[in-house]
Amino acid sequence: MKIGLFGFGKTGSVVASEIIKDPECKLKWVMRASSQNKGEYASKLLGFNHLEGEILHMEDVDFDQFYKENQVDVIIDFSSSCAVNEYQNAVKYGSKIVSAISNYDEINIEHLKKLSRQTAVLYSPNITVGINFLMEASRLLQKIAPNADIEIIEEHFRGKKDVSGTALRIAEELGLDKSQHVNSIRVGGIVGKHEVVFGLPNQTIRIIHESHNRAAFGQGAIYAAKWIMGKKKGIYSMEEALSLIMSGSKSLSKEEKMVPF
Repeated sequence: MKIGLFGFGKTGSVVASEIIKDPECKLKWVMRASSQNKGEYASKLLGFNHLEGEILHMEDVDFDQFYKENQVDVIIDFSSSCAVNEYQNAVKYGSKIVSAISNYDEINIEHLKKLSRQTAVLYSPNITVGINFLMEASRLLQKIAPNADIEIIEEHFRGKKDVSGTALRIAEELGLDKSQHVNSIRVGGIVGKHEVVFGLPNQTIRIIHESHNRAAFGQGAIYAAKWIMGKKKGIYSMEEALSLIMSGSKSLSKEEKMVPF
């Protein structure tokens, strides 16, 4: 499977390493906004002995011609929200999209949806396997205990400026006011930690997911890329890729949903 990667920062470089390690994947190129390391190969910079993943500077690329000559099966995006504008021509040549951007504005979300009418697009603000289990477990617990107080706590490294897109997604999934129920902590070098706290009379339930290494994002992206290869055009979520929509959680009776905590 041929992969093109957008982004080569703290997370993107680790994702590139995971792609290179996977025997079923070939990193064809890496696109980045910075001119740093352009013309070099990601594999060499990451300590591998072969040449794989030439690093390209966006401003040097003619995107009208580039994708025709450098077609890939899947584009994985770990860059920024505006990058969606740069791979619209890739879908003409059959490329599918895996986007792991944390925060999209409405304009770019609509652009992503437009691309999904031409190819398969998987979008998840946190593409790790574990965070999607957290969301499914939180939805199920909320159905069982609908009167519980719920707060979301997200912790990240000191330099992260914006609110976690994953935390906002969790709040949305649980029907919570994002401005009232999402609490942010910025300290040290935390890769990413999300906690959903359910407050009940005489007890508290906490569901926690923590990424200890950015490799978790790469492994999730590779899983998503392999999964989406078999999909027709449309927009998909990581929950769908992981088959997390459990039939049992959808068939709870009214009595089961209204447990009197």
